[in-house]
Amino acid sequence: MASDDDDVNVGLIEVYRHRLRDLIVVDPVLDHLDFIEYDQKEQIRQKARTDGNIAATNLLISAVIKKPHNLGWFTAFVDALKHSGCYSAAEYMQVPPRPEVEAENDTCVKLIQLLSPSLVEMPTEEVRLHCFSKGLISQEDSDIIQTTTTNKGPISGARELLRCIVRAQTGWFSTFLDILRETDHKNLYELTGRPSDFDNKGSDDKLPSLMDESTGSAAAAAESCDSPQLMDISISEEPEADLYEAVSTDPRQLPHSLEPPQQAAARGPEKADIVLRDYQKDVARPALEGENIIICLPTGSGKTRVAVYITKKHLDRRRAEGCSGKVVVLVNKVPLVEQHYSAEFLPFLKPSYKVERVSGDCQLKISFTEIVKNNDVIICTAQILENFLERSNNGEDEGVKLSDLTLIVIDECHHTQKGEVYNHIMMRYLMQKHKNRRLKKEQKEPVPLPQILGLTASPGVGAATIMKKAEDHILRICANLDASKIMTSSLGEHKREPRKVVQTVEDRKEDPFGDVIKNIMNAIHAHAELSPTSDLGSQNYEQWVVQKERIAATEENQKVRVCAEHLRQYSEGLNLSNTIRMRDAFSFLNKYYDEEIKKKATPDDERDIQITDTERFLFNLFKDKKEELQKLADNPQYENDSLTKLRSKVLHEFSSREAARGIIFTKTRRSAIALSQWIQENPKFADIGVKASHMIGGGDQSVVKPMTMAEQRDVLTKFRDGDVNLLIATTVAEEGLDIAACNFVIRYGLVTNEIAMIQAQGRGRAEDSSYTLVEVKNSGVAEKECVNEYRINMMNKAIDKIRALDQADYDKRILEFQIQAIMEEKVRMTKKKQKCMQYEKCEVKFSCRSCSKPVCTGEDIQIIENMHRVNVTPEFSQLFNKRENTTLQERLLDYETNYFIACKDCGQRWGSMMLYKGIDCPCLHVKNFVVTFNGKKISKCTKWSELAIKFPAFDYAEHASRLADDEDTD
Repeated sequence: MASDDDDVNVGLIEVYRHRLRDLIVVDPVLDHLDFIEYDQKEQIRQKARTDGNIAATNLLISAVIKKPHNLGWFTAFVDALKHSGCYSAAEYMQVPPRPEVEAENDTCVKLIQLLSPSLVEMPTEEVRLHCFSKGLISQEDSDIIQTTTTNKGPISGARELLRCIVRAQTGWFSTFLDILRETDHKNLYELTGRPSDFDNKGSDDKLPSLMDESTGSAAAAAESCDSPQLMDISISEEPEADLYEAVSTDPRQLPHSLEPPQQAAARGPEKADIVLRDYQKDVARPALEGENIIICLPTGSGKTRVAVYITKKHLDRRRAEGCSGKVVVLVNKVPLVEQHYSAEFLPFLKPSYKVERVSGDCQLKISFTEIVKNNDVIICTAQILENFLERSNNGEDEGVKLSDLTLIVIDECHHTQKGEVYNHIMMRYLMQKHKNRRLKKEQKEPVPLPQILGLTASPGVGAATIMKKAEDHILRICANLDASKIMTSSLGEHKREPRKVVQTVEDRKEDPFGDVIKNIMNAIHAHAELSPTSDLGSQNYEQWVVQKERIAATEENQKVRVCAEHLRQYSEGLNLSNTIRMRDAFSFLNKYYDEEIKKKATPDDERDIQITDTERFLFNLFKDKKEELQKLADNPQYENDSLTKLRSKVLHEFSSREAARGIIFTKTRRSAIALSQWIQENPKFADIGVKASHMIGGGDQSVVKPMTMAEQRDVLTKFRDGDVNLLIATTVAEEGLDIAACNFVIRYGLVTNEIAMIQAQGRGRAEDSSYTLVEVKNSGVAEKECVNEYRINMMNKAIDKIRALDQADYDKRILEFQIQAIMEEKVRMTKKKQKCMQYEKCEVKFSCRSCSKPVCTGEDIQIIENMHRVNVTPEFSQLFNKRENTTLQERLLDYETNYFIACKDCGQRWGSMMLYKGIDCPCLHVKNFVVTFNGKKISKCTKWSELAIKFPAFDYAEHASRLADDEDTD
């Protein structure tokens, strides 16, 4: 029976773990727990010092529930909570409050947080004594408050008191009101609803009354904290970035700790109005009146919160008018779907409206058309909406029409430019708007179009170098979004500017590792009779090498082609040695040569694949220098200065802050992974509590294995929860993803454009945050940063000039850009049709990129799911070997990619072997072939989309029947 009780008690603790995390203060509770060993207590206390109270509480709870249990452990735990002043936590363990009581208490806690700026003016010492005498705080709490008041003053003491009372037993709010009244707290009127100076300040954010109008009793109102008036202010005014700060902060440092949005959503969203700051109201106003606008606010200023507010008001208005509303929120990255759903739209819009999310990563197995029909708000990736708009347009099925929607919210709307999926959607919109003008002239009913709301931190200036071009760039984005205005606002006191530092680096006095690589490269130049025109390892050199490889492939000059391919790898190795450790650069080169040598052997070792004299020369060249490179790579005295500067900066940030959290942005996936490993392997970082992890993109365009969406989500969750406090990321984390507030941001040898720079700076949202640029050799980041600062300044001036335009002038210029865009789109579509008509499958030939062997023609290729180009002819199956795909990470529903396929003659990879519904289908990757059209070789063709040929759909039934017949014949 005791065991059964233990299981029940463990279950109770697990159920309320998220509550206990907010209500327990680790240090005093540990003092009263005898059944936890001393070493473990010290480990938990260390966790509190390095990662904060919440992380330590999780560790404490795990220690408490760990089996085997001592007799009476649960009672001892509850007593420890009581004796340490965590009364509310003890209540949850004894008689958990009813949901409505729990909700009331949450509301009261949030109210204390909202009013804390005025409550800190209370007579702290007097209020402390009353709170202690009435059991709201423990003796230890009382002593801490008194000490804080003596050392730091009454306001600091008051803050400490407010942090303590929210952990008290149910009913604390009413008692606290009585204490404030008894001590003549001048701002008690804010809690009771009586007139005060606060109500006369002209603010639009006047607090609603909490007074029970029938009795005039503030205490009575406090006993019923779920009154409609109070629920109006039950959501903090802080934007989403600030909510994340609260999640990861010690409850002793805040009036209370908010739950992460994901947990709040899982627990059940609360019905509440959304309170906006003044600057958020300013930018939202035109949209509330039904206008199409772009909202341009810095990262972390609450743009998404404004969008939720506009969405709710839009749906409310439509409902009041007796019409249905249909809102689609478009994002350009899959992780943003879940983020916007869980953190913003679901908590604020349910239960009034149905909210759903859909992405390529989504597990929902019903039609997107049905999801749109059955929900009020749909959050999805833009490509999904575009696909279903196209389906409707082609008549494939019902699909989705723009007229089905009443509001489209476009996140990161600066991507609404040529070639982007956002622009494809908006071109449909503009063309229909253009048709509507004609329909009105003909006195016909126009097709209804949705309202458009664009969100961005920076529209950028494109390729502009002068003000006029910058204005045109921004106006073109406004035109593409059919925006009547671009709305910006000063953040005033809420603005956060990180301190900016540029770390210049010194060239190595000696670089023997780099010198060996350059000697190898020069030997290859001589062998291939190549004369480089720029410094080895520079960006210009890499572009030159890529161009040489393309030309050589089309000319079937295999000597130059293979040399150029190897030179590109050495150039990358040279760059890596300037960015990360030399041993990482060596490991990269060594792995490349191991893979190349493996290509030259068949899986069954029946026969060797041909090795040319040039390949043999290249293999021997690396083999001769391998030992020397490895020896130099292990000598730390030759490491690059960039890594030294980065080490110093990270150590400084973590040793000078109580709870540091930061992001390092780097250029490549390989450098992100290597930097993460470097930090994890260095004991100096571990000693000061650095817990690093990397985050890279999910696309498969790189030789480095991409991260799955699940892996990305896991890293971000750990970062928000404090299990990871240093994120090393590629540009995937720069834009859109709502990453927890950081103390510092470092751009390590990476500067792209002014938009990315603004996004990266915006990640540093915590107080006293810093933004550091660490230079890396050949990156030119210092110069690029200066250019970007100039471009940001030009962008801001351009926006100001556009906002100052007379509305008629603005509308005229927007209309001109829209007509131009429509004409360009019509020309593009006409050319595309003509091109498709010209391209006949039989006129296209494919040959091996490495050995120039003819492989197949366009007639042999079919397409699966409008995506995978396969060749299932018996003739083709005789031309390649199958090699196991060791990097296979996840199995897909209808097909699996288990093997690579490679040329039997030279070992060049051609693609992958798909298992599609039980049939092996060789899937071709066009970048591995030289494409010939009408006898002319195409020098650059890296994606199938660049080849305007429509291949027939794969006939599964026919191929399966043929295979069955072949088996019967055998």
